[in-house]
Amino acid sequence: MDDYKASKEAFVSGMTGSTVFHVNMISGVALSSIALHSALRSRVPAFGSAYFLAEFVILAMPLLLSMTLFAEAPGALSLLLLVPMLVLLLLPPFERGTPLPAESRDEPASPNGRSRAETPPQHFSQSLRPLPALTTYRAHMMLMTILSILAVDFPVFPRVLAKCETYGVSLMDIGVGSFVFSQGVVSAIPIIKDISYLQAPIVPKLKSVSRKMIPIIVLGILRVVLVKGTEYPEHVTEYGVHWNFFLTLSLLPIIEILLHPIILHIPVALLGLWIGVLHQFALSSGGMKDFLLNAPRSNIIFANKEGLLSLLGYVSIHILGLSLGTVILPPSPSFFRKQQRQLLDGPSSYRPSKLDPSAPRQNAKIVIELLSYSVVWWMLLAFVRLGLEVSRRMANISYVLWVAAYNTSFILGYISLDMVFFPTRTSKIRDPTDPAGKRLLIEEKGTKSSAPALLEAINKNAFILFLLSNVATGLINLNIQTMFVGNMKAMGLLCAYSMGMCVFAWLCRRKRLWKM
Repeated sequence: MDDYKASKEAFVSGMTGSTVFHVNMISGVALSSIALHSALRSRVPAFGSAYFLAEFVILAMPLLLSMTLFAEAPGALSLLLLVPMLVLLLLPPFERGTPLPAESRDEPASPNGRSRAETPPQHFSQSLRPLPALTTYRAHMMLMTILSILAVDFPVFPRVLAKCETYGVSLMDIGVGSFVFSQGVVSAIPIIKDISYLQAPIVPKLKSVSRKMIPIIVLGILRVVLVKGTEYPEHVTEYGVHWNFFLTLSLLPIIEILLHPIILHIPVALLGLWIGVLHQFALSSGGMKDFLLNAPRSNIIFANKEGLLSLLGYVSIHILGLSLGTVILPPSPSFFRKQQRQLLDGPSSYRPSKLDPSAPRQNAKIVIELLSYSVVWWMLLAFVRLGLEVSRRMANISYVLWVAAYNTSFILGYISLDMVFFPTRTSKIRDPTDPAGKRLLIEEKGTKSSAPALLEAINKNAFILFLLSNVATGLINLNIQTMFVGNMKAMGLLCAYSMGMCVFAWLCRRKRLWKM
């Protein structure tokens, strides 16, 4: 057992990774699968109902193939998905019917013709409209994470896609950062719904968030006990001897609360970038890099140096995700900035009802802003990499920029696909029931978009699936010497595992098992 444990640890250690282009091509398979699925939904009426097997084959299997059998040729796999999609585009999209009265939203007439998002309505619920592209992105990211944490233990998963030892880029390296970035995106929801949440007393908010994080902290501690107790093979240089990803994940929302007074006053993206730069300064000029690479694990702090020192880098990623959330979740990309200005101008000018977060989303403006951010992050990454290679182990500024560029670009891709296959337009009409003729109705016309049913199910219970996949991976590794399994047998096991995860999500799709 000790010999196999040492061999297994060597099997996943010392990796130098692949290239950014290769990782993007593998991840691009996810976009190709969504393009095919969207073409089927919009052109084939019979595909409108949720068919589990069809969704599994189109949405899950391509991800598994992209990181295993097609890992060296992900472009070919994307082509296999895009060719039938292009053929389907020759068919006209079918109409799903006209908007129902319930889909129209009341809007008071405005003398200067401003949209509802800028004009105070008589009454509205402080809720955000669903963003199917975000659901798709988060579910696909989770699905790739679930698949890769087991696949990496088999030789069919190329070593260049495994986590890098110190420097380099790989599929699993971007997965860790994307998990944190995604958490940051959805953490923007309470702030957008009520900007005054940033000014609320810190202590009650800390107590509330800490209570929600206690189960994750317990899971992190439980994982340490189980790994040590079963002598499960582990990669110490990932986070340290006792630290793990659950502990990092649990601290980020707590740290975000402490940053609320700063978030109120400066652009969120700038704050995230400053934190990344400060972290890099500590690594390069503060001696932290030498400490991380060379210090002996002589005490509890030194033993977990990777987890502790990378934390600030993950805070930077979380805040950059929060910044993106303030762009894509509200009705317009400038919505949150307007909220900030109104709140800072004081009680006399701040009117909470002036900006309505439930107004129709201006997707074209959001896409333009996302494109701008993508260009900026990729350019900054290219510049920084001239003198500093990416390091997930340190969560250095290159890694932070890579995660931001990658996730911004792919969220842009998912939103763009929704706009292409399920276009909508808004129009203003006068309310015939208003005798004065002053009240306007906003009517959204076009095919209403929604996330694929399987991905919706995965997103609903994503964290439970993540826990279940970790348990399943551990059990499989304790009973099978995975590093000696042939490719065909490995693919059979991985297909069964992925099917099991998706079936569990599908069966639980009507109920959220754990609300964080």
